[in-house]
Amino acid sequence: MSPALIVRTLLRSIRRQPSVNNCKQVTLARCSSSLENKIVEVVGDEEVIQLRKSDEYGSEETFMSPEFFPPIGKRSKLQDYLERQDCFRRRLVIDIPEFYVGSILAVTTADPYALGKEKRFAGICINRKGYGLGHTFMLRNVVDGLGVEIIYDMYSPLVRKIEVLKLEKRLDVNLRYLRDALPEYSTIDPDMIPIKHVPGHPIPVNNIKVKLKPRPYSKRWERMDMQGIDYSDMPEEKMEEGKEWHMKDHTRYDLLQLWELPEDYRNQIEREIEEHEREKKKRLNESGV
Repeated sequence: MSPALIVRTLLRSIRRQPSVNNCKQVTLARCSSSLENKIVEVVGDEEVIQLRKSDEYGSEETFMSPEFFPPIGKRSKLQDYLERQDCFRRRLVIDIPEFYVGSILAVTTADPYALGKEKRFAGICINRKGYGLGHTFMLRNVVDGLGVEIIYDMYSPLVRKIEVLKLEKRLDVNLRYLRDALPEYSTIDPDMIPIKHVPGHPIPVNNIKVKLKPRPYSKRWERMDMQGIDYSDMPEEKMEEGKEWHMKDHTRYDLLQLWELPEDYRNQIEREIEEHEREKKKRLNESGV
């Protein structure tokens, strides 16, 4: 078995491990760390070094955007399939890059009220939600001391360009608490020079813990078990009260949190994504880009 095949096999095995509660969003850095250890045990240190230098290391693993995988519930597979095909067709027109909650993006959109004009907004992605064509993401920035948030429909025809200025992850999958944090954590330079991510390397995880402004807050964040908040200034009684909320038995033993897509259905969606990537590369080669 070639080292490259071992890498692909281990990546798939790590990605499909069962998860619960906060472990549901396992960081790619942790996965890559355990992957490195497994590769060293199988092929040895020298071959691992050669793999890192080659184009095969990490290049075979296609990023699976979350909007392609339907949520739990009774759904029409035919409708989901047709919606995914619409998403693929839109992706052939506009390049939608890989990004996560916590990544810094710049989005250029057409102005519907001014013919031929465009608007560009840079900010940190604080939330992603929705399935298929209804997938949205939210950017936040502080402009002239005022917090500005814009929700974009990813597959809207008004979106002209999505740039990743800095690719990274955060400790939480929802960063709405930045609304109650100090402005410095949400201030992004609109003229920021993009920081390129080396293909095949793990996505960096920003472990920063933000400090909140004085009360009142938009939500009681201590009750939501957020890992990216600095609770050092939070009264101890408030923290104890918060633990009683996010450790409820009906949440701890909720089996729906263990739900995953059936293996055959997930494999079908992955094959569709891989087929789309091949079609995209073929068109790029034909156009000479």
